Amino acid sequence: RAPGERSPGSEPGRGEMRRFTWEEIGQRSGRGPAGQERWLVIDRKVYDISHFCRRHPGGSRVISHYAGQDATDPFIAFHLDKALVRKYMNPLLIGELAPDQPSFEPSKNKKLVEDFRELRATVEKMGLLQPNHAFFILCLCHILVLDVAAWLIIWYFGASLVPFLFSAVLLGTVQAQAGWLQHDFGHLSVFSKSRWNHWVHKFVIGHLKGAPASWWNHLHFQHHAKPNCFRKDPDVNMHPLFFALGKTLSVELGVQKKKFMPYNHQHKYFFIIGPPALVPLYFQWYIFYFAVQRKQWVDLAWMLSFYIRFFLTYFPFLGVKGTLGLHLLVRFIESNWFVWVTQMNHIPMHIDYDKNVDWFSTQLQATCNVHQSWFNDWFSGHLNFQIEHHLFPTMPRHNYWKVAPLVKSLCAKHGIEYQCKPLLTAFADIVHSLKDSGELWLDAYLHK
Repeated sequence: RAPGERSPGSEPGRGEMRRFTWEEIGQRSGRGPAGQERWLVIDRKVYDISHFCRRHPGGSRVISHYAGQDATDPFIAFHLDKALVRKYMNPLLIGELAPDQPSFEPSKNKKLVEDFRELRATVEKMGLLQPNHAFFILCLCHILVLDVAAWLIIWYFGASLVPFLFSAVLLGTVQAQAGWLQHDFGHLSVFSKSRWNHWVHKFVIGHLKGAPASWWNHLHFQHHAKPNCFRKDPDVNMHPLFFALGKTLSVELGVQKKKFMPYNHQHKYFFIIGPPALVPLYFQWYIFYFAVQRKQWVDLAWMLSFYIRFFLTYFPFLGVKGTLGLHLLVRFIESNWFVWVTQMNHIPMHIDYDKNVDWFSTQLQATCNVHQSWFNDWFSGHLNFQIEHHLFPTMPRHNYWKVAPLVKSLCAKHGIEYQCKPLLTAFADIVHSLKDSGELWLDAYLHK
């Protein structure tokens, strides 16, 4: 236990409680005059996470992204058993906000924060955080049926070109749909106990997809904590090495005369190094590096079970080259599917440094929706409801459509844009936004 921490369950007496101002807390962000000190606030209580962040089950970075800030809303959004978590937070408690201090930073919209917390309470009363287990069983079954069907096609029709391609399409669909299902378990959306979600998550992402759960958790929770915030959201780490993202960051890059790529052509080379290449050329090797480097041996075992099963299943019919070719083609299909769906909600939206705005505004400025339809829901794993998913990350996806009208109403009340568009328009907006930011970079690079 780090110096100054108390044992789990203990809490300082009221006489020991120190009082802090937001100015003092803001200086404990891990940077600045307070050095490596990291404090955050939850329900007016001040916690010192300087040492704990390295042991945080969700990863050190995701909790550190809120150092020096109020973390009440993300704390509520991410955790299922809050009473249990609070028990283990008590040793980190060092005081509370002074009576004259607001419950969150003075710069935040007080009425909007209060209205969103009231919406959160309404969502809980409506039971929208309760999963329908039959829905997720059906999702898993349809994945398994497609997986078996892909093998049966090769087994029955042989390894000629048409059966090979048809099997690859089915397996690519399996990978995409298993990706959405592992996303459900990773967000603790299926079971009431976090542990149960974690167990099944390892099976789905490890055995059905060949990827480590720890890698997904490490990256994805950061994305949800600070979406589209440069240096905090790993999903925008492609800036500036490959792409210039967002109006502000692109202009900044141009003013600094930095040019890692010809960004004014990024809307063209996106079709080469984006959707086709992300999974087969980057994720495919990096996930093994991640698991070994971080000694995630259980995750590695689950990953190997996928590759062993895949090669034992198809090697007798396709041989070594054919099996490797099938695997590469499946990853190519999966990569295109994954990138277009996941980026349509974020790349066209606001991208900047973290400005520490309220939870509702943080999510709305970084996300947009795609029209609801049976196909869009299935094709995107309900991530066409990206706004609702980001506001309530543990909500089962089959309930997003139910909360959407309430979210729209809150947006209208506070004059916040709620973007919802057709699927193909969302795809096109990725390219348009890359073209726009590339032109902004070029103008700043040449003239500013």
